[in-house]
Amino acid sequence: MNVLKLAKQISAICAVALAFAVFDFSLYNVVTKRYINHTSRAMQAKSVELDKYLPFDENSQIVTVDSSLKLTDNLPVIDGAAALYPVFSAFVNAVYPQDSVHFDGEGFTADSYLHFSNTRGAYKSVVDGDADIVFCAKPSAEQLEYAKQNNVELELVPIGFEAFVFIVNKNNPVDNLSAEQVRKIYSGEYTKWSQVGGNNRFIDALQRNEGSGSQTAMLSFMGDTHMKRSLWSFTGSAIGYSFRYYVESIVANGDIKMLSLNGVYPDKENISNGSYPVVSNFYAVYNKDNNNPDIPVFIDWILSDEGQFIVENSGYVPVN
Repeated sequence: MNVLKLAKQISAICAVALAFAVFDFSLYNVVTKRYINHTSRAMQAKSVELDKYLPFDENSQIVTVDSSLKLTDNLPVIDGAAALYPVFSAFVNAVYPQDSVHFDGEGFTADSYLHFSNTRGAYKSVVDGDADIVFCAKPSAEQLEYAKQNNVELELVPIGFEAFVFIVNKNNPVDNLSAEQVRKIYSGEYTKWSQVGGNNRFIDALQRNEGSGSQTAMLSFMGDTHMKRSLWSFTGSAIGYSFRYYVESIVANGDIKMLSLNGVYPDKENISNGSYPVVSNFYAVYNKDNNNPDIPVFIDWILSDEGQFIVENSGYVPVN
């Protein structure tokens, strides 16, 4: 009798353990797995693997140009966004002396003329005077307010174009959305993919960090429409956003795909001819009161054929 009772207790315990295991497995696959960052530790820390795009490195993936301009004195300290790091690193490689850049294996040292602190850090640096030129997308309202509070007027010089894109899992049957559908997704009006021609799953409308270039671009895209996330979105299939080159070349994640918008795919041709509907400039940004004489010289060179060659062959669309 006691043996039978013990066997029932063991069976009950095993059943409970199995139920928890099934629950944990389901939760991992439905929710947790989608939020794990599978990129390298360097990518997780900096949004871009700095050592892949270092200047003056024979294994670097940057575009190289034999520049007609060589700066030696009054070198502007530069910084910028992750998506533009390969571009401004290539600028430095072309124009700056090799001993102006110092990289310790993880980041740029304080005495380096090349830095990387991403969009939020870069805008703070140019306002605080720690950087002379930063390469970024349009500043957010908060970043402009920070400049105003510090009596800094920022000069934004367009140096290229880029597409703002929306991304989903490669297995998502949806390949195209209209701009209005995207706004309805992010406003919470559409909560399931079936409302836009997809599967009967909830939409997980992911957002980026406040102050990042992508988040600022998304807020501009949404206009006066407030973004709202569905209560059950975390169980669904995700949609996100970023800039084309960052998605396509820097992250290069084979598990995601870029969507067409209003029936137009975000490739370089459609950016150049103006058919892709969400295209914006990226800029060389500096403090108007900065009197470093090499700032205008350097920016003029960026807008020259040599500088624009780097922009184009880095994967962007030149401004000229």
